[in-house]
Order: sequence, then structure tokens, then C-alpha cells
Amino acid sequence: QVQLVESGGGLVQPGGSLRLSCAASGASFIFNMYTMGWYRQAAGKQRELVAMITSGGITTYDDSVKGRFTISSDSAENTVNLQMNSLKPEDTAVYYCNADSRKVLGLNAWGQGTLVTVSS
Repeated sequence: QVQLVESGGGLVQPGGSLRLSCAASGASFIFNMYTMGWYRQAAGKQRELVAMITSGGITTYDDSVKGRFTISSDSAENTVNLQMNSLKPEDTAVYYCNADSRKVLGLNAWGQGTLVTVSS
């Protein structure tokens, strides 16, 4: 199985920055067989994709975060990061790390989530 542990959430003022990190582990975890992603779920709303990065380094962003957020990964450390700049109150949500290998291994794993609150 795959374990994902997020860190880096917290309270930040509008316009500020945060960096989220996700550490992946597991007895049979092979980082390059997964597309890694960050999702978020605001209160009363559905979970939505924020950004993802394939094993080949191709990135995808939701339109609402383009130009402000950057996703990166380190296969040697089995980590995926989300640098969030110019944060807005509407970015407030629980952010979840995801490891998707449904097409290769038939596996899809989620972290426990980390809360990001953007408020003055």
C-alpha cells in the first residue's frame, strides 16, 4: 500500500505564500509509476483538482491557480510539493495529496489532508 503524508498547511494573510509537501512511502511504492497531484476541498464544496504532475514531469493546473501555484516532484525523495504564492481567501481549503496509478497498478491513494486558511 501507499502512504501519503502532507505538511506545510497553516494560516496566511492574503497575498502571502505557503509551501505544501507530500511524502510518499510504501513497501512496493515506485514513484515513477504514479501521477502525483494536489486536490482541495473547501467547506461545503466538492473536492477539486489543483495541480498534477506526471512521472514524465508534465504539469496540469486548474485555471484558478495558474501563474500562482507551482507543483514539483522529487523522485529520489518520493516527495511532491506545491508552492502557493499570491494566496487569496478563496484558496482556503483542506489540501489533499494524491498518488494515482489506476492505469498501471490499479491503485489510487490519498493523504489525510492539510488545512490552508487564507485570512487577514
